[in-house]
Amino acid sequence: MDNSTHVSVGISQLFPCSYLEGRQEQLLIIQEPFLDSLLFERLLQLGFRRSGEAIYKPRCPSCTACQALRVPVKSFSPSKRQKRTLSKNNDLTVHWTEQSSPEHYALYEKYINLRHADGPMFPPSLGQYEHFVQCHWSPPAFVELRLNGQLLAVAVTDVLPTSLSAIYSFFDPEFEHRSLGSQLILTQLQLAATLGKEQLYLGYQIDENRKMCYKRLYRPYQILTPQGWQLSRDIDS
Repeated sequence: MDNSTHVSVGISQLFPCSYLEGRQEQLLIIQEPFLDSLLFERLLQLGFRRSGEAIYKPRCPSCTACQALRVPVKSFSPSKRQKRTLSKNNDLTVHWTEQSSPEHYALYEKYINLRHADGPMFPPSLGQYEHFVQCHWSPPAFVELRLNGQLLAVAVTDVLPTSLSAIYSFFDPEFEHRSLGSQLILTQLQLAATLGKEQLYLGYQIDENRKMCYKRLYRPYQILTPQGWQLSRDIDS
C-alpha cells in the first residue's frame, strides 16, 4: 500500500488448523471500521481474504502452507480437461443475482451434509451461512448454474473494481459427474473476461490438503511470494 493508506492489524491466538491435522493456525485480522471494495481489493493484493465482514490472512509461526493464488484473466487458457468440462456443461444456463435465497441455502445445506461432513462447516446452519456470505460494505454476487431451471451450483463472488474474488462455491452432489466445482471457476473466469476484470482471486492453495489443492489447475496462475506475485506455469493435463 502507499503511504496514504493506513489500517490497523491484529493477530489471533493460536488455534487448531482447519486444513492440516496436527498444525496450529494463527491469523492476521484487519481492524478497520471503514472498509470498501477498493480498499478490500488492495488488501487482496497483499494476500488477505474475506469471510463475511472479517478480513484475515494466515500468519502461522511454523507453517507457510497457505499460498494466495490468482489467475490473470486475459492469460488464462483452459486445459484439455477443462475444455471437456465446458463442453459437458454447455446445456447449463448462467444466472447472476445479488440476493441470496432460501433455494441457495437449501443447496448449501445439502452440499455440506453430503460432501463436507468431516469439515469445519459441519453441521450447516442458516446463521452460519448468512454470516459468511453477507457483507454490508461489499455485497457479493451469486453466480448460479441451472439445468432446465433447476439450481445445480452457486459461486459466491465479490465483484471488485479490477477483479473478481471467489468466496465460496457449492453444488448438488448428485451431479458430481459434471465437475461442477471446476465449471464454477471456469464460469467466473468467463464472467471476469466479459466484465473486463484483470484477475480472479481463488483464495489459498494448500498443496498438502487434498480438498484445497485444485487451484493450480487454472493456468497460468500467480502465487504471492515475499517478492510479490510470481507467475507460475505447470505442465498441462
